[in-house]
Amino acid sequence: MPPIRIVLCRPSHPGNIGAAARAMKAMGLADLRLVQPERFPAPEAQWMATNAVDVLEAARVHATLREAIADCEAAFALSARAREWSPQVLDVRSAAARAVEMNALVAFVFGNETAGLTNEEVFACQFLVHIPSNPQFSSLNLAQAVQVVAYELRMCVDVAMPFARVEKRATVEDLEGLYAHLEEAASASGFMAPNSRLRERWRRLFSRVPALEREEVNILRGLLKALMTPKHGGDERQE
Repeated sequence: MPPIRIVLCRPSHPGNIGAAARAMKAMGLADLRLVQPERFPAPEAQWMATNAVDVLEAARVHATLREAIADCEAAFALSARAREWSPQVLDVRSAAARAVEMNALVAFVFGNETAGLTNEEVFACQFLVHIPSNPQFSSLNLAQAVQVVAYELRMCVDVAMPFARVEKRATVEDLEGLYAHLEEAASASGFMAPNSRLRERWRRLFSRVPALEREEVNILRGLLKALMTPKHGGDERQE
């Protein structure tokens, strides 16, 4: 993850600061800046941060937004409202991709829970970012908005699923063996006529499976073998 700074301007609820810190840590972010927070530090922030207290303790407080983003190469302002003569407007996914591509210190700037960002704060940034939402109810809680941005940033750099099983994929040879076995079983059973187009159809069928695993091919071939084996030949079962 490139260096990303989260800036909260004039947050009024300490609980939102703590929840934002938790959202950041869950997605691998740690640089939190606060501009004129109404109350900080505060026990409510500690409570909502859960195991992200370290992010809270490292947070820095600034008098102005310009001070908070002075060393950043770009700043992305979050707003649900369109602004006349605003900076370039991006949806949140495009903004996250742009920030990661820059591979430099950039900031995502969030406004007050009630009033959002002022025009002056928006114009201090280079991009205006919109989170697509229900047009009839577009308001997100501050910490929720931070979570959405942090998630989109994470998805730009790490889409791996660490808990997913990684199985060996079937090779072309494995698939050709399955196709031959299918043809043998279909012919022996009388299901496939000599001039049938079944061969093309089952190839097309399996081509739509994005990543067939070797074990799955073996299961299918084991089933075909069992179906082709006379009953007195014994049982062959796949657990």
